[in-house]
Amino acid sequence: MSRLSQRIQRLIEATGPIGVDVYMALCLFDPQDGYYTTREPFGATGDFTTAPEVSQMFGELLAVWLYTAWKACGAPGHAVFAEIGPGRGTLMKDMLRTLSRLDPNFVAAHRFAMVETSPRLAAVQKETLVEAPAAPEWFSRVDDLPEGPLFITGNELFDAVPVKQYVKVPAGWCERKVGQTDDGALAFKAGPGAPDPSLLPKDAEKAPEGTIFETAPAREALMDMIAERLARAGGAGLFIDYGYEGPALGETLQAVRRHAFDDVLAHPGEADLTAHVDFSALGQVARTHGLVTRLMTQGEFLLGLGLLERAGRLGAGKDPQEQERIRGEVERLAGLHEMGTLFKAMAVLPTGVEVPPF
Repeated sequence: MSRLSQRIQRLIEATGPIGVDVYMALCLFDPQDGYYTTREPFGATGDFTTAPEVSQMFGELLAVWLYTAWKACGAPGHAVFAEIGPGRGTLMKDMLRTLSRLDPNFVAAHRFAMVETSPRLAAVQKETLVEAPAAPEWFSRVDDLPEGPLFITGNELFDAVPVKQYVKVPAGWCERKVGQTDDGALAFKAGPGAPDPSLLPKDAEKAPEGTIFETAPAREALMDMIAERLARAGGAGLFIDYGYEGPALGETLQAVRRHAFDDVLAHPGEADLTAHVDFSALGQVARTHGLVTRLMTQGEFLLGLGLLERAGRLGAGKDPQEQERIRGEVERLAGLHEMGTLFKAMAVLPTGVEVPPF
């Protein structure tokens, strides 16, 4: 049993069952034993692979979108280009390389920033970016970013923000919590607390017993912070994650360990915990600040930005094996049965601003 498992069990023994959101936060972000604060999650030797690690084309196309968004917003001076939840720094590395080629003076004229809460990951990112065309600054919160128009992107950011769960029981809906069995093992329990009825989908009352409903107040709070900054200072946001377009019933909380699904309660702090993103809830938050949102699948987004054309240029003149590798990357990023459909891209923009391919 891990040290974090023992601490969670002692917490439950002392205070009673804890919310799924509390459990998820402990597993991912505990300063001593959390997943993101102690482990190397990315790549073949980690637990999962993100789109920037799949292909350089992902970061290149996101850079093109941010540059286009900057121009569409009037090409403001002294802008801040930030990535939130930057993983190993691969995405920012590819974006900086691409931006420096698009406009040699652009990188020198603006500030670049990383929003990262994990000191260990920040150190990895600094190593990745040691030879980048610009030296980003590191911040732990969006509120700490320098003043100025903000152009911010996040890839697989919101899926790791803790969710609350509710379960349908004979008496109605109540909060799903993490407690213990008689022999001390972690187990899900039904506890006090009901969801805001206005958040439930229309078919919630007809749902069978045992149905799960997820909400994510912490995600909405993060989007509120970002949207307030965009509305006040100008700029745009681009967020790519796996999720769905509207409120829905069903559990999406999952654990991934060593590139395979794991029991959510089996290895606290040793497995990545994520849940699908309700993009409609995030969009509603952004719109309360007078912003507009646009949503499409990752496949539509990347293909609309020229993924196939970029792949063709990369593969031109290469041997058949290299061309096949590039074709595989395209399929992984945009294929119907890969990331292309499950992942969504959401743009957050000022009213009246249009940025292709949205």
